[in-house]
Order: sequence, then structure tokens, then C-alpha cells
Amino acid sequence: MANHKATKKDVRQSRTRNERNRYYGKTTRNAMRELLASADKAAAQGDLNKVISMIDKLAKRNVIHKNKASNLKSGLVKRINAMA
Repeated sequence: MANHKATKKDVRQSRTRNERNRYYGKTTRNAMRELLASADKAAAQGDLNKVISMIDKLAKRNVIHKNKASNLKSGLVKRINAMA
């Protein structure tokens, strides 16, 4: 464990950030899972914008890389468009 005040504070801050990032990431993954599980294409189209916004916020906060965000959004749009 760190012995300097600034290092102890940094450990506290990083722990807080990690918990927050895990929460946002898990919430987004759950929203993606629910979106893909829905059978109604019209309802899925409506929820798609909310999920894409969540993914963009993760990329903005550097929780995920911007290219990963782009790949996730692309895959979601393809799956929604392929619904019958």
C-alpha cells in the first residue's frame, strides 16, 4: 500500500472511477442484451438510439475504445435491420 498522501488519494479516486465505469459498462451491456432479445422490430428501432447513446458515452469517458464503440454500434444496427 502507498505511503504518500497523494498516492493514497489517487488509489481512492481510481477505485471510485473503476466502480463507476463498471456500473456504466454493465448497464450498457444489459441494455444491449435486452435490445437484441426484443422480437418487435419497431420497438427495437426506438430503443436503438438510447443504446447507441449509452455506447457513445462509454467511448467519451474512455471506458471503451472509440473503435470498439463503433464496432458495437455497427453490429447492433445490422442485427436490428435483419429482424423480420
